[in-house]
Amino acid sequence: MDRTYKNNFTRGIVLSATLGALAFTGTYTGAFARAFEGAVQVAGRSTFSAVSSARADEVNLYSSRQPFLMKPLLAAFTEETGIKVNMVYLKKGMLERLKSEGRNSPADLILVSDIGNLHNHDKAGLLQPVTSPNLSANIPAQYRHPSGNWFGLTVRARVIYASKTRLKAGEVTTYEDLADPRMKGRVCIRSGKHVYNISLLASIVVAKGEAGATAWAKGLKANLARRPQGNDRAQVRAVFEGECDVAVGNTYYMGKMATNKKDPIQKEWAKSVRIIFPNQAGRGTHVNVSGAAVTKSAKNKTNAVRLIEFLSDDAAQKIYAEQNFEYPVKAGVALHPLVASWGRFKADKAYLSKIANKRTTATKLVDKVAFNN
Repeated sequence: MDRTYKNNFTRGIVLSATLGALAFTGTYTGAFARAFEGAVQVAGRSTFSAVSSARADEVNLYSSRQPFLMKPLLAAFTEETGIKVNMVYLKKGMLERLKSEGRNSPADLILVSDIGNLHNHDKAGLLQPVTSPNLSANIPAQYRHPSGNWFGLTVRARVIYASKTRLKAGEVTTYEDLADPRMKGRVCIRSGKHVYNISLLASIVVAKGEAGATAWAKGLKANLARRPQGNDRAQVRAVFEGECDVAVGNTYYMGKMATNKKDPIQKEWAKSVRIIFPNQAGRGTHVNVSGAAVTKSAKNKTNAVRLIEFLSDDAAQKIYAEQNFEYPVKAGVALHPLVASWGRFKADKAYLSKIANKRTTATKLVDKVAFNN
């Protein structure tokens, strides 16, 4: 357990309410660690409630972004501002937890991946609007909520991973090509219900309408080499092993595979494919974000806004780029050299808030075409 973030925040923790059937699968790290060490863990259930007062020198964060990425960012923020960041890492269950804690939640802000997660927290009434000239300047409008309820902090593209040996140049250039009958038996993708693919399908609903998106999903399903399964890296492995010729995945996984020292075979997976940025002659490649939002229950709102502003500015954006092979949301920040080697691309300009509003439609379409069956 990292002791960097342990501090006196735990004095405000009281165990008084049960979180129903919520199973905490995340690992607690940092400032809340001592309090959570005492939380009851019985048959996958925890009891926790918190009452926290505002403190001028602290801010309390719930994050689904992994500690290895957040630690250098939060340390840099504390060094610059003197504000301690008390972080809880929650791999799953953040929304349910915030709902259960209600106005007594200790969390001042959240950090999550994917527009879907930001949208779900917003629709649950768990966030509050923020007005910040710095955030407006640093973050393009399409990557933030129109009322300031959430802000994108890093960008990732949903791309096509193509076999270097079995897919000819120019054979696939768009998402629509994946649904063309000539690609039958050549495509791999993870579950259609995964948040990344729901957002991709929602972007197609925005671009082509519900009927067009339904036709695309049916065509894509008909071309699958296997039932949807695994994570994004598993799709690249399937291309490497010859099970399919193309796969869909997020860009940063290429960086993670290409530099993987713990499991070197992943370097071979990465070498076997090239990245295709779809729809460059049209609307552009679908992109998504990781992002942040201030909770409705925030006791330290000013500090929470300061942290989001810091994460959107040059120093933190550079750390994001170096640590996780993501694209900075702020213009002018240098890319990781490996990311830069993939080439420049045109991103879809559709507002992510508009795409998020079509996620329910996209989810229903996945069921309608029985995509995962």
